[in-house]
Amino acid sequence: MITISLRPVGRYWGTISFASTLYLCPILDLLLAEIPAKLQVELRLGLQEALVNAAKHGNNLDPGKTVVVRFSLIDNQYWWVISDQGVGFSPASEPDLDSDPTDYLPPDEAESGRGLCLLHQIFDQVQWNRKGTELRLCKQLENRPRLSLRR
Repeated sequence: MITISLRPVGRYWGTISFASTLYLCPILDLLLAEIPAKLQVELRLGLQEALVNAAKHGNNLDPGKTVVVRFSLIDNQYWWVISDQGVGFSPASEPDLDSDPTDYLPPDEAESGRGLCLLHQIFDQVQWNRKGTELRLCKQLENRPRLSLRR
């Protein structure tokens, strides 16, 4: 089941919550509905990765646990806050671009760690809470140059 409340307007936050699943197409469609077309492919990939991490790694695909996504447009920045009900993990604060992005994972989890590197490539800000159960993502809209009124 998908629950939706509040479409974001101004500084208000919209919320979508859903039972842990990997069937994310309708959720991604809702989250990207107001996003400019030129950003949709890239952001779809990033949000899909973040939602898969929350449902699969955070909630262990337990349908009794939910993933909650809050989203808003604030001062030319799109924000998504993704929360799961898992035990959390300890993410690195900043990726080390010279090292393998999966170095901190056990060998059998290394394939999954590439998604974290992807998030840092797609979004302008990637932050986890201390417990590792909430992910904040931000994408800055391009600032349009202002027309000069002077000649």
